[in-house]
Amino acid sequence: MARVKPFRGLRPPKELVERVESRPYDVLNSEEARAEAGDNEMSLYHIIKPEIDFPAGSVTEYDACVYARAAENFAKFQAKGWLVQDEAEMYYVYAQTMKGKTQYGLVVGASVNDYVNGVIKKHELTRKDKEEDRMKHVRVTDANLEPVFLAYPDDAELDALVARISAGEPEYDFVAPVDGFRHRFWLVSEASDIATITAAFARIPYLYIADGHHRSAAAALVGVEKARQNPHHRGDEEYNYFMAVCFPASQLTILDYNRVVKDLNGMSDAEFLDALGENFEVVPKGAAEYRPQQLHEFSLYLGGMWYSLMLRPGLVDEQSPIESLDVSISSRLILDKLLGIRDLRSDKRIDFVGGLRGLGELKRRVDSGEMHMALALYPVTMQQIMNIADSGNIMPPKATWFEPKLRSGLVVHKLS
Repeated sequence: MARVKPFRGLRPPKELVERVESRPYDVLNSEEARAEAGDNEMSLYHIIKPEIDFPAGSVTEYDACVYARAAENFAKFQAKGWLVQDEAEMYYVYAQTMKGKTQYGLVVGASVNDYVNGVIKKHELTRKDKEEDRMKHVRVTDANLEPVFLAYPDDAELDALVARISAGEPEYDFVAPVDGFRHRFWLVSEASDIATITAAFARIPYLYIADGHHRSAAAALVGVEKARQNPHHRGDEEYNYFMAVCFPASQLTILDYNRVVKDLNGMSDAEFLDALGENFEVVPKGAAEYRPQQLHEFSLYLGGMWYSLMLRPGLVDEQSPIESLDVSISSRLILDKLLGIRDLRSDKRIDFVGGLRGLGELKRRVDSGEMHMALALYPVTMQQIMNIADSGNIMPPKATWFEPKLRSGLVVHKLS
């Protein structure tokens, strides 16, 4: 069962939140972060992407001086009152609204032991270099600057509590630049509400990482490291927990994660369409954008035309959580079998486009001549992700795109 705890969050004063908050560190590069921060010395990018404090090109984000600057800037933000620690432990409610749909999450301290023991379940592989980068950042700041994005099976009692809290006046309420999504944030400080949340999570058998696999791995590894180094370790220290925002699974939005390919592996357009016909019913849809309507249907953009590709019956084991995924089907029967693309992580002939950018971005990249064809997929469902995590399997690469992303800087979790 899941163990969570309230914590004394470090937060910006209400009037400064829009100057401090930022996008997550891993959704933009150093130059984009430098441009977004501009002359705003309060931007969290100075802590989570501190390479922007150095002349462009003079350092890499992995240089020792960059991690040292993260620690310096974190101390500076606290000294100047740009981040102020709450006096009492509490939970927080965080709501995000995208295109009229709102999802409500609870900000908690999630258990390192739960991560180690598999109560917090993963569905992606992590890279050691990215884990080490985030571990260094956690070590030098002694804090979780950015939350992990978790999902949990829906719970009526938590739904009711969150609905009551979020009916009140939020601590923060702003529309973020760039994406235009609304973000609201409430404090959960009543002892009875805190006890209800802790007890409710103790009934939930598993939590699922939706986004932030490297952040969670790094936070857990540092927690284990601190426990090992502490001769008086008890198990209730702050480093035994890492910051997470937990959302009911039914509320989450997973967008399509689409593919664009440079060439047809020596085939003409007609030969490629003919070859697709072995495993798919190929139906021309015209020049207007066409989006897949159901699982096992794909949209192909080729030669200025859209096509529906519907998988023929009996070609996959629907009981297999991996084989029945559309990302697996497209990789096996189209990208590998017909186009010779076997490693999605390393093959330079393929690129990936998150669904937030729309089908128009696929069309643009093909019409420009940069790519030869585009393949749009039906989004993975949260239930599919949970089934894969429950079975101990790992999602194929480039399978999920969660939106909206969590904003960073609304609250920070100190480890001591």
